[in-house]
Amino acid sequence: MDFDLSLEQQMMADTAIQISARFDPEYWRDKDESGTYPSEFIAEIGKQGFFGLPVPEAYGGMGLGLTELSVAMEALCRGGGGGGPALGYLFGLLGNLSVLHHGNEEQKRRYLPDMATGKKISAFALSEPEAGTNSLNITTFARHEGDEFVINGGKWFITNIENSDALLLVARTEKPQEGKSKASGISLFLIDLPQAGITHTPIPKHGFNYYKSNQVFIEDLRVHESCLLGDEGRGFYNLLGTLNPERVLIAAGAVGTARLALSRAVIYAGERNVFGVPIGMHQAVQHPLAAAYAKVESAWLMVLKAATLNDIDNTDKAAGDFANMAKFVAVESCIEACYHAMQTYGGAGYAREYHQERWWREAQLFRLAPLTQQITLNYIGEHVLGLPKSY
Repeated sequence: MDFDLSLEQQMMADTAIQISARFDPEYWRDKDESGTYPSEFIAEIGKQGFFGLPVPEAYGGMGLGLTELSVAMEALCRGGGGGGPALGYLFGLLGNLSVLHHGNEEQKRRYLPDMATGKKISAFALSEPEAGTNSLNITTFARHEGDEFVINGGKWFITNIENSDALLLVARTEKPQEGKSKASGISLFLIDLPQAGITHTPIPKHGFNYYKSNQVFIEDLRVHESCLLGDEGRGFYNLLGTLNPERVLIAAGAVGTARLALSRAVIYAGERNVFGVPIGMHQAVQHPLAAAYAKVESAWLMVLKAATLNDIDNTDKAAGDFANMAKFVAVESCIEACYHAMQTYGGAGYAREYHQERWWREAQLFRLAPLTQQITLNYIGEHVLGLPKSY
């Protein structure tokens, strides 16, 4: 069993670190304070081929797997961005993966080459005000009319739609029927933006202000039936192939953010002298950092296992099991690491100058998105441990 990265993976990580050195913590602090989209960063990782990692060579990518994507995500976050790169890179990848796994040949040729370079970025519209965690409760409806669908409804907390060129839209094409699974009748659409019939307004939030999260209003949106991604009515099942990688990638971003926060805190603890000795000499400072470090490194091994299982067979139950477990342990370790890293600085840890408060804020979002920690525990309890369904 080899825990070392391959030469190709290490080169990828090194390139990501070099990119992050150019988009350092000060860059992300300024973007967060001004609420400005990190267009320079997105353009650079597109130019360097990071969005194209999972895209086959025939469509302009490299044809690599979730393991390489996880290595890249962790390094982009660890190199200086913290949580900042995580959402920008993730949402750029979700469209790629959805088209790759469920698009027809025409859709692949139309979208993947531009998605591979970051020229075309997609947003993902699943959540609704009454259907957040319980996505089967969505009510946005697409009515078939000739060779078109007419879509009406609304979405909630849809991130980065204002900077996106395409929208992955999840809508019902069939109302829930008694005796049938609520998962049936949900379809996935890939729609070019902007579109008449789609408007959005930003939701003020606590952190991650580089990417606006929006309430989206859909009114009599007409799209051609060729915008269907995958089979009509099978959209929810198709989504599962994207949601598991999403969980693994958020876990990788959490590990990278935690490693960055801890590395800065360790330097500070070694240099900051109080009463004539470094504060890192005191066990009250040293032990929490050491414990957090051990948990983060353990979480990284879980991320790599989850990614590897997905690369072997993303339809296997184990791939979903470990994707959920990796998300849970990585995020828990990140929250703990960022908390103790901020505490190391004392009152200065709350100052924006040192960045720790921002990384701590970003860790809180990992707790909630793309799904809550409680939902991952529900999955583990029911599908891994075999306990009765708890919700």
